[in-house]
Amino acid sequence: MITQPIQNWSDAIFAALTNALNGFITAIPLIVGAIVIIVIGWLISNLVARLVRELLARAGADRVFAEHGGAVYGAQSKQFKPSVVASEIVKWIIRFVFLVAAANVLGMPQVSLLLNQVLLWIPNLLVAAIILLVAPLIGRFLRGLIEVGAGNMGFTNAALLGRIAEAAVVAFAVLIAIDQLGIAADLLNILFTGVVAALALAFGLAFGLGGRDVASRITESWYAGSQAAAERVRQAAEEGEPAATSSSSSASSGSTAAAPSMENRTAPGSA
Repeated sequence: MITQPIQNWSDAIFAALTNALNGFITAIPLIVGAIVIIVIGWLISNLVARLVRELLARAGADRVFAEHGGAVYGAQSKQFKPSVVASEIVKWIIRFVFLVAAANVLGMPQVSLLLNQVLLWIPNLLVAAIILLVAPLIGRFLRGLIEVGAGNMGFTNAALLGRIAEAAVVAFAVLIAIDQLGIAADLLNILFTGVVAALALAFGLAFGLGGRDVASRITESWYAGSQAAAERVRQAAEEGEPAATSSSSSASSGSTAAAPSMENRTAPGSA
């Protein structure tokens, strides 16, 4: 740093050039260190990505998705390989980690903070992607289950019920994925609450209006059953009272008859 007083323009230019050169020389080790960190990160990310791709390919992830994903996502989905996508995601996560380290070495807190935010957001993106990939498969499985079960039970609208269940699963998964990404979370909560309230109200009205006769018949059967049970209890109580009365009267007559016989047995002895 030049601290001598500046007398003319040449001194000012010399001081500026000297300060710039000193700053560049001081920054050279930091720049070299950041470059080394980035190069190492790139090499490690490529190695780990290749390892992840080979492991998933050998585990059969691409084959399973090609077999079952076409029925849900269409024929073009067979070109989609989960192993490649997963390897690319892992690669860039590792690269972001090393970019954050390089920014810290260079003394760039703003860049480091931005990269940290992106790095912390990536797991949410992964979870949202997994939800969107798995939800249609679950919806298709549930649709087939409902169609078969409802058809065996005699429902005429089994296909419609299955489609409604599949659409509900997919819609619910989309809402969860959007909420996981942090996009309009308050709006989604309000929308979900409104949908649940509307479904509850519709179900209540449908059951209250459409099932009123059924509910009245069920209530009448319950009332008739309770009345019949009460009548049986009353009859059993009435039948039990005469039996108790007759048994007590027979017991008293027996004791009366036993008294004279005792007197007859004791009379000769006394004579």
